[in-house]
Amino acid sequence: MIDKDIEQDWKEVTAYFDKTFGGDTDLDSIIYIIGVNELGKGFQKFKKHEKMDIIHVAICTLLERYGFYEFEGLDPDGWPHFKLIEDLPVLKPGQQQFLMKQAIIEYYQVNIKSV
Repeated sequence: MIDKDIEQDWKEVTAYFDKTFGGDTDLDSIIYIIGVNELGKGFQKFKKHEKMDIIHVAICTLLERYGFYEFEGLDPDGWPHFKLIEDLPVLKPGQQQFLMKQAIIEYYQVNIKSV
């Protein structure tokens, strides 16, 4: 996928999230929404540390398909846990953003658009 394709697909993803959740959704808010979705407990008021855990769940879920994480299972409270399989490469901020956009696009295409 070339950068132009990523940007076009990214516009489609953000348009979906903007329409579904209202307002201007950015990369961070989309990651949070994916984490809440993966947690499977619906939208509710979360404590600050839970919000950080939700973001971690989303990042692990998004990077699992690239072989960085492996899903281990749910804990007794229903929270997903992952095992680090491979250390993430050192990336510049622009490269990190590109990787996350690409992962979100793939998540959207597999888990949302195809439904």
